[in-house]
Amino acid sequence: MVPIVFLDVDGVLLPMRARPGSRRPAPDSGNPLLDRLDPADGPRLLALGAELVWATSWLSEANAVLSPRLGLPSLPVVTWPDDESEVPRGVHWKTAAIVRWAAGRPFAWLDDETTDADRHWVAATHPGAALVHRIDPLVGLTVTDIAAVGRWLGAL
Repeated sequence: MVPIVFLDVDGVLLPMRARPGSRRPAPDSGNPLLDRLDPADGPRLLALGAELVWATSWLSEANAVLSPRLGLPSLPVVTWPDDESEVPRGVHWKTAAIVRWAAGRPFAWLDDETTDADRHWVAATHPGAALVHRIDPLVGLTVTDIAAVGRWLGAL
């Protein structure tokens, strides 16, 4: 069973602060924050050997805008239900949908808004192995984060 790596965008692949050495996007790119993408993130994520899945409010736009810039193929996309009332207060609105999407498969979730409440809820409701890994939204995804996910995947 191939594990899943769920990817958020804002605060993860697009940090809140510009990365050192980032470049200005082409004038027709539309989103001025795209200069915060690190094109090396795509190959690093692919090297994990897991199924990559967009878990972002960007939805399928992530495939149209981000995948080509990161050298990623078109990825599956988690769709979000209108109501997440099944999770207790303090648990992220994405958490239940991600657990449902994983359907018992092992997964790592990279997001900048997760907390211990999400970790506890996932541990209590997901029958497979799971890593809920919080990314610093100011810095975004780092090689240290990817190495942590790689170690976790290697231990499965």
